[in-house]
Amino acid sequence: MKRRWFLASTAAVACLTVGLTAACGGGESSTGDSGPQVLVMATSADYPPYEFVETAGGTEEIVGFDVDIARHIATELGYELEITNMDFNGLIPALQAGRADFVMAGMTPTEERKQNVDFSEIYYEAKNMLVFPASENITGPADLAGKTLGVQLGSIQEELGNKLVADDPNIKLSPLNRINEIVQELKSGRVNAAIIEDTVAAGFLANNPDLRAVEIPDEEASGSAIAFPKGSDRVEDFNRVLAEMKDSGLMEDLILKWFGDGEG
Repeated sequence: MKRRWFLASTAAVACLTVGLTAACGGGESSTGDSGPQVLVMATSADYPPYEFVETAGGTEEIVGFDVDIARHIATELGYELEITNMDFNGLIPALQAGRADFVMAGMTPTEERKQNVDFSEIYYEAKNMLVFPASENITGPADLAGKTLGVQLGSIQEELGNKLVADDPNIKLSPLNRINEIVQELKSGRVNAAIIEDTVAAGFLANNPDLRAVEIPDEEASGSAIAFPKGSDRVEDFNRVLAEMKDSGLMEDLILKWFGDGEG
């Protein structure tokens, strides 16, 4: 089965909780007089199925693949989970400022990011897609000359977009905060194409039959890992639970739950 990774963002900082927690907290895990310890996870919840806001039943809750993994890890380590929702490019600063214990947002552990945060082992791999309106004559990156390319601000896709611009200065890059903003820009014609992770792209393609996509060949391996503040003592414990999830088949079950079989 193919493995994929995710990057995400939202417009405003908000706080939603998982489990019994009820309010935004700081990055330091806390123990109340009558309650369990809490781990604060920062994410950018506009990137289904990894993390997104579910509004069914008139309530708002952040759910998704990453959330299920985080909830399981927190339970195994004896914590409750609290989720802080923010723009993707604010996630690493949130760790550095002590406003979160860890980040799960399909974040790729690039060398640049490793200078500022620590990472767990990779738990999921992915591919990038070039998404564009059906009216555009695009078969791959070579067809982007003279076109405007949408990317998510602060993401690995923005880095890839910058590389494409370096190779062809006739490409104009348009960084935006949220994926749904990028899709709207595509549909309005204000951008000609966008780089979006394959599983995320699949959801938007299913809901927008006027869009098309082609895979961008991978030049190097990519994947999602959990980010922590530099020097965090939680990395080893998280890696242990991630390994147990893989060995027990639970990780595969969650992949099937959120992504299907990944074939075809």
